[in-house]
Amino acid sequence: MGQRPIVEWWDELDEVTKKWLVDNPGCVVLPRTVANVVHQVSGGSVAQDQHGEHLLSDAEQSFIRAKCKAAAGSARKHW
Repeated sequence: MGQRPIVEWWDELDEVTKKWLVDNPGCVVLPRTVANVVHQVSGGSVAQDQHGEHLLSDAEQSFIRAKCKAAAGSARKHW
């Protein structure tokens, strides 16, 4: 089984993990705590290295940056 795309499991993430990802859109390697949550939610389809970290693919990085931009746009509307 291949890796499930982030779009398939994003909505299953808890709000704290989503917030961390959106607040850190330039992060390429997820820290172990975030990687563990992502690994569980993705059904184990997201690979972790020997340190428990996950290297984000280009598609995952693009998806997270889009979520970050959407969140920033939404925040500006509330001013």
